[in-house]
Amino acid sequence: MAPAPRLLLFDVNETLSDLSSLAPRFAEGGAPPELLPVWFAGVLRDGFALTATGATADFATLARDGLRALLESTDGWRGDSAQAAERVLSGLTSVRVHPDAAEGLPVLHAAGYRLATLTNGSAATTEAVLGSAGLLDLFEAHLDVGTPGSWKPAAASYRYACQELDSPPERTVLVSVHPWDLHGARRAGLGTAWIHRGSDRYPTAMDRADHEARTLVLLAGSLCP
Repeated sequence: MAPAPRLLLFDVNETLSDLSSLAPRFAEGGAPPELLPVWFAGVLRDGFALTATGATADFATLARDGLRALLESTDGWRGDSAQAAERVLSGLTSVRVHPDAAEGLPVLHAAGYRLATLTNGSAATTEAVLGSAGLLDLFEAHLDVGTPGSWKPAAASYRYACQELDSPPERTVLVSVHPWDLHGARRAGLGTAWIHRGSDRYPTAMDRADHEARTLVLLAGSLCP
């Protein structure tokens, strides 16, 4: 039997933070709000590509470049892409936290689990978002992929977090809404927990998560009987 997890390592973008709250900033900058998911997927794609080729860049650089390129290729766009991109990026530190995260995280913390974050974004942004939600003190550390220079789902990112937090992979569970993230963590030896707020369909080509729940509240209920 596998040892019980003691450290829960959380993805941040879309797992804890609700990026849809950036939509008004798209509109205010004259950008179509429906570009938001396309933009975010493009940022991840470019980060993955750089890691696969032995290179790296920070989230903000890829986010800025990607949004400007999207806007400038949008039919009818006549605005200032640089200004619009900065308007969106300036909102990253003030996005909302998902309601179920605000409710479930204190339960997990009270149950004695160690909590930490690992993001392809920046640790500083994570701290700002969780601080605004009053959740910052529940976590012992906030990490990003800048130090290992490898974006998740590369194994080096998860191994870095386990080493930094002095937590063996087999006693660490990555919590994420992203199957690609969970697949990478599983391949690196971590346990995994999938939060599927929107869809129950998990990609068949990827390693299945050890735990599944629709919300962090329900995950807390299953991990803390």
